[in-house]
Amino acid sequence: MNNKKSNEKSSNIAGRVYDVSDYKRDDTLSSGLATTHEQASDAYNAGGIASADQNENDSEKEKEETE
Repeated sequence: MNNKKSNEKSSNIAGRVYDVSDYKRDDTLSSGLATTHEQASDAYNAGGIASADQNENDSEKEKEETE
């Protein structure tokens, strides 16, 4: 019986998606969803991970050229 309740709880957690109210909640799951949403949004707005890596490489090349 205890295992069944655990499986149901896990299913509820796995089905959970980000909600704006997650920023105001104090539980770990909400905090994690809010943080992940913010990171994904920032990466998307910056042009993705590949773009961020390219920007970093460009900055390093410029730094080497000025030295």
